[in-house]
Amino acid sequence: MPSIGVQNCSKTSFPLYHHENVVLPNVAIMPALLITALGGVLAWCAFVVSYRIYLSPLRHVPGPGPAAVTRFWYVGRLLKGKINLDILAAHDRYGHFVRIAPNEVSVGHPDGPKKILLAPLHKAEWYKIATFPDARFNNTFAETNPKTKTEMTRRMAPGFTLSNLLQSEQAIDSNIGLLLDWLDRFAESEDPILLGDYVRYATNDIVGDVLFSRPFGFLKKGTDIAGTLANAEVQIAYVSVMGFFRWAHVLLLANPVMTWLGIVPWGHILNTAKRALEDRQKNPDGRYDVSAHWFRALAESEKAGGRHPPMQRHEIDSAAFNAISAATDTVAATIQAFVYYAMRTPGVRARLLAEMVEAGLCSEGGDRVVSYADAQGLRFLQACIKESLRLFGPVTMGFPRVAPAGGITIGEQTFPEGTTLSVHPWVIHLSKEIWQVNPSHCSTASRRTNNSSNRGEDAREFNPDRWLDDDAARLEKHFIPFSLGYGSCPGQNLGRIELSKICATLLRNYDFRQVDPEQHMRYEAYFGLTAHIPPCYVKKQKQSF
Repeated sequence: MPSIGVQNCSKTSFPLYHHENVVLPNVAIMPALLITALGGVLAWCAFVVSYRIYLSPLRHVPGPGPAAVTRFWYVGRLLKGKINLDILAAHDRYGHFVRIAPNEVSVGHPDGPKKILLAPLHKAEWYKIATFPDARFNNTFAETNPKTKTEMTRRMAPGFTLSNLLQSEQAIDSNIGLLLDWLDRFAESEDPILLGDYVRYATNDIVGDVLFSRPFGFLKKGTDIAGTLANAEVQIAYVSVMGFFRWAHVLLLANPVMTWLGIVPWGHILNTAKRALEDRQKNPDGRYDVSAHWFRALAESEKAGGRHPPMQRHEIDSAAFNAISAATDTVAATIQAFVYYAMRTPGVRARLLAEMVEAGLCSEGGDRVVSYADAQGLRFLQACIKESLRLFGPVTMGFPRVAPAGGITIGEQTFPEGTTLSVHPWVIHLSKEIWQVNPSHCSTASRRTNNSSNRGEDAREFNPDRWLDDDAARLEKHFIPFSLGYGSCPGQNLGRIELSKICATLLRNYDFRQVDPEQHMRYEAYFGLTAHIPPCYVKKQKQSF
C-alpha cells in the first residue's frame, strides 16, 4: 500500500496532499482563496458603483440615488404596483429628465413624444420579453429594429383597419348585449355590482370574437373561468419585471422545453385561441374576422417566394397572444374610468344624456347598443373618453427607446448613443406645463367649468372641455395612450370601437351610483393597468332599449 505523506513543497506552487492519483488542495489555504475572490468581487462592485455615480455620461441627470447604481430601484417600485405614481412623483421633484436606472432616463420634456416616439429609434431590449411561445419566435411587439418591425406589421396590419373591424360590429353588439343582460339582472335585484369584472369579461369576449370568431365564454358564464383573469394579473407583473432580466425568463418560461410540454400563460384564453385559430386556418373564409386577413397574408407570403422575408405561421399565434394580453385590460380600465368620472364629476352625466337626446339616440324602442357611427358623432362623449384615457392611461410604464449613433438632443440635454430613453404616458398626460390652455383658445364651456385651466392647474383633474377648445389640436400631439410612430398599438382601432360603443351604451341605458361614495378607484399598475371600480348600484333608464 503506498504511503501517504506531504510532497516536497519546492516541486509545487502550494502544499498538496497526495493519495495515488487524487490531488487535493490544502484546505488550510481555502479561506485565503475565498477572501481573495470576495475581495475581487467587492473591488469590482466598488468600481461599477463609482463609475455609475461619478463617471457615467448620465451622471449629470438628476434622480433617486439608488437608481443611478442599480435597476432594482425601478423594479422595487414596479413590484408595488404603483410605478405610474412613483415616476410621476420623481418628475415632479427632479424635472424634465429623471435617471431611473444606470442607463435609462425617463423623459417628461414636451418634445419627448416627437423626438423619441416619432423617430425611428430602436426599441429597448425589454420588449423581447414578448417573444411567444418561447425565445425562438419573434413577433411585432418583441421586435426592436424599426425596419424589421415595420415589415412584420405590414403583413398583419390590414386585419386591424377600421373598415375591416367594423365588419364585425354585429358580433361586437352580441357580446355587449350579454353584458347588458347582466346589468339588467343586477338592476332588477338591486344588488351592487362589481362592474369592472363584467367589463373585463366583455372586452375579452369581444377580442376573441373579432380575432377568430370565438368568444372565450366569460359573459355566458358570468365568471372568471378557471381563474384566468386573476392569474393574468400575476403574469402581467411577471412580464413587466422579467423584461429587465430576460436571461432568467428564457431559463424559466421562454425555453423550448416549456413549449414542448405545452405550458403556456393565460391557459383558458390561449387554449381557446389556439383551437379557434386551427379551425379558422381550415376554414379561412368562414367569416371576415381579423384572422381571415392574417391567414390570407400567410398564403400570399408563401406565394411571393424570396421577394420578402417569408411570413411564419407562429406570427399569427403571437399576434393573437399580443392582442389578447394587451387589448383587454387596457380597454376595460378606460371604460371603468369613464363611468367613474361620469358618476363623480358634477354635470358630466347630464351633458352626456342631453347630447344623446339631441342626437335622437334616446327614443323609446331604439337600438339596444349604440352604433359606432352614432357614438363618433357625440363630441362631448368622445371628449370624455379622451379625458379618461389621458387621466387614467392604460399603459403605466414608459415606452423605452435607444439613443441612436451620434446621440440625441432633447431640449438642452444631449444623451449619448446607447442610452435608453423612455416616454411615460402618465408623466406626459399629467404635465401642468403641457396641458395648460391658452385662455384665448378656450371655449365658453371650458371657461365656465374651469377658470384655472390657463395655468395648467387642472392637468390632474377630469375636464373633458379641454378637448373641445381650439387648443385641442396642440394637445393631440402629446396624447399618447397607444404610443406613437412605428411602435403604436396595432389594435387601437378595435379599442376605440369598444370604448365608443360601450361607454355610450352604458351611460344612456343605465344610471350608476357608488355604494360608498367615499371609495376611490383601485388599480394595479405594472406595464398595463388593471382597474377595479368601486361597487355600484345600477338602475335602468326609463327608455326601453
